Amino acid sequence: MYHQTLIGRTSQAALRCSLLFLFGLVGSLAHAQAPAQEQALTWTADDPKLKWGPCPPFLPKGCGIAVLHGDPAKDNVDVFFKVPAKSTIPLHLHTSPERMVLVKGELHVTYDGQKKAVLRPGTYAYGPAKLPHTAYCASTVPCVLFIAFGPPLDAVPVERPAK
Repeated sequence: MYHQTLIGRTSQAALRCSLLFLFGLVGSLAHAQAPAQEQALTWTADDPKLKWGPCPPFLPKGCGIAVLHGDPAKDNVDVFFKVPAKSTIPLHLHTSPERMVLVKGELHVTYDGQKKAVLRPGTYAYGPAKLPHTAYCASTVPCVLFIAFGPPLDAVPVERPAK
């Protein structure tokens, strides 16, 4: 009798240890596979760590795009868009709505069928998806615009038919 009880207790202890190990392993794997907590971040337009990339070729020479958060090829990307002083941004559209705040300069934006909007630092502007627009950096310093896109970042030139 004593022999069976000892074996029973040993089996129970081994089972408990195995279960604890298994739960610990599963918990560790779940923790390892959980996405890392996203970090908060801040940027200024003058930050030397910003990586300014080129603009599409139809936009003014010297313009640049710096990705602040996200991936331009995926949904939900935030960028700074910089254009030289006194430069014109030709007629174009985006497949995404644009949520914008002018950071530097003075930017005149005209959407098809609407009056010109004058943006100064701190001005918020919303541009509907697929609505053609032009802009002009009217200041003596480059214009820097914060833009949040929903769908992936794009800029499509729009040609007007000759009249």
